[in-house]
Formats: sequence, structure tokens, C-alpha cells
Amino acid sequence: MIELFRRHPKTVGETYWQHLRFAARTGGAMVAGGGACVIHGVLPFLFVTVGSRTIRRLAHRLERRPPAKAATALPAAGPARSA
Repeated sequence: MIELFRRHPKTVGETYWQHLRFAARTGGAMVAGGGACVIHGVLPFLFVTVGSRTIRRLAHRLERRPPAKAATALPAAGPARSA
């Protein structure tokens, strides 16, 4: 079971905790940038460049990462058993 938590992070050369930190920071930036874009849509004088700056920063961060090696598929779930 623990291998399921380590498989993908290993494909990008990270430990589980390193990957968790990177994913959480990236996701948080996406949420914050998206929120700024929604507010900007309603109030166009606010957050004028936040969305585009967030996208550029995240793209740069992701381009520096090594590409993920092809991950092996998870084993298919068998038929459901009834009790």
C-alpha cells in the first residue's frame, strides 16, 4: 500500500514529502490566482496582472522539473464481492 504513495513522486525524482510540498504550493498558487481572476472579472480595476503573472510563474516552475517517467498503471480492481 505504501508503494502507491511513493510511485509517482519517484518518477519525478522526489520523495513523498517533497512532492506533497510542491503539489500543495502549486495548487495553492492556482487557487489564489484563479480567485484573483474571478475578482478581476467583477472589479476590473483590481488584480489586473495577477492571473497572467501566476500562470507565467507556475509554467516556469513546472518547466524546471524533470519530466515524469511513464508511471505504471495501477492494478485493475477485481469484481466486487458480495458478502
